[in-house]
Amino acid sequence: MADMTDTEMKTTDSTTASTPVAKLAMVTLDAPDAAALGDFYSAVLGWPVAYSDEKYAMLTGPSNALGIGTIPDHKRPDWPDDGHKQFHFDLAADDIEAAAASCIELGATRADPQPGDTWVVLLDPAGHPFCLTDAKNWG
Repeated sequence: MADMTDTEMKTTDSTTASTPVAKLAMVTLDAPDAAALGDFYSAVLGWPVAYSDEKYAMLTGPSNALGIGTIPDHKRPDWPDDGHKQFHFDLAADDIEAAAASCIELGATRADPQPGDTWVVLLDPAGHPFCLTDAKNWG
């Protein structure tokens, strides 16, 4: 699994950037229980829950939102994923192991196997993988 924390972040020269067609407003996850996964990510990210019921939850972050929809027949992602993972979050933390311990207390599990030694891969309660990375690598 490639991880940006192992390489220097690349920036784009603003003179070559094109006018955006759209901006990212929200990422939405499928889960077996939207409210429960909303509570999990609210505790992990410190984002408030703007809305929550049995079918949908939304968290509001500083510039984006996280939506979670209940899918009754939700299939957890596989781990390891053999390169077929659809996406994952890279979350920056000052102390990766302390952050991992807190996430596990909130309901995450440590993925097995761990593909590297500069980040920790966890699975949220609905099975979505996410990485905890060193905040110093993100500027």
